[in-house]
Amino acid sequence: MSDFVFLFPGQGSQSKGMLDAFDGLAVVKQTLEEASDALGYDMAALIRDDAEDKLAQTEFTQPALLTASTAVLRLWRELGGAEATQVAGHSLGEYSALVAAGAIDFSDAVQLVAFRGKAMTEAVPAGIGRMAAILGLADDVVEELCINTSTESEKVWAANYNCPGQLVVAGHAAAVDRMMIVAKEAGAKRTLPLAVSAPSHTPLMQPAADAMAARLQEITINAPLCPVWGNAAAAPEQDVARIREALVAQLVSPVRWTETVQKLAASGITQGVEMGPGKVLSGLVKRIDRAMIVGVTISPDQVGASLAQISGE
Repeated sequence: MSDFVFLFPGQGSQSKGMLDAFDGLAVVKQTLEEASDALGYDMAALIRDDAEDKLAQTEFTQPALLTASTAVLRLWRELGGAEATQVAGHSLGEYSALVAAGAIDFSDAVQLVAFRGKAMTEAVPAGIGRMAAILGLADDVVEELCINTSTESEKVWAANYNCPGQLVVAGHAAAVDRMMIVAKEAGAKRTLPLAVSAPSHTPLMQPAADAMAARLQEITINAPLCPVWGNAAAAPEQDVARIREALVAQLVSPVRWTETVQKLAASGITQGVEMGPGKVLSGLVKRIDRAMIVGVTISPDQVGASLAQISGE
């Protein structure tokens, strides 16, 4: 068996009933109960029913996704799945990756990302910020358009380098709106406003970064058992002090996912498993490096198939 990577999804991969396929599995039930105890509300009901549309609210989305990813990871381990030699997560997924690597206790992590989600929401009042995906333009073209579109009081930045031809921008709502217009004029195939009000991974998140810096000092972080790739630096890390710094930096810095996958491939990683809901990351990896094969885990059968793929059976 060759080296492989666990990839953990971020906000946008959540959906009502995202663990329905795992209903009745003891390890999943236990994980949901642990999250509920840590947060003081019923995580199973939130994910299963979402009766109050809370999954669309960042402070609930983030712990729900981390819980779902951890539940699936625990099932993987219960089934005898091998441990990844490296882990990486997209935005919020960086926290799931740290849990997987043994750096942060799960109970601490769900509380931490709930705090993170609330801090992000409070950093920029609703209606002030916006995010949008720009499809079909080179990164350097989008970067230049961000500079040209921004004004002294209304700015837009590159926020998520997801894959070649897909870059998410974020910033002041008016600047993002202008950006979508000029991007289309510059030849973008599509511009898509995202259902996210917080302009993540931009300097506008500095108040949230400051709050997280203080909160992280209250959390025990252990040296991870394997390298954890950070979003801000697109580099593997195992030093605890630098991990703390990376978690703060990622709030105000772009997610360098394209570069992360390229570096993983260059290091010899040819296989991965998207550990959690959805297929977003496996789809992005295909666009970045077709030679890297990423399995998915959105049902017990697919967990089994991905486990067989990694073990070479």
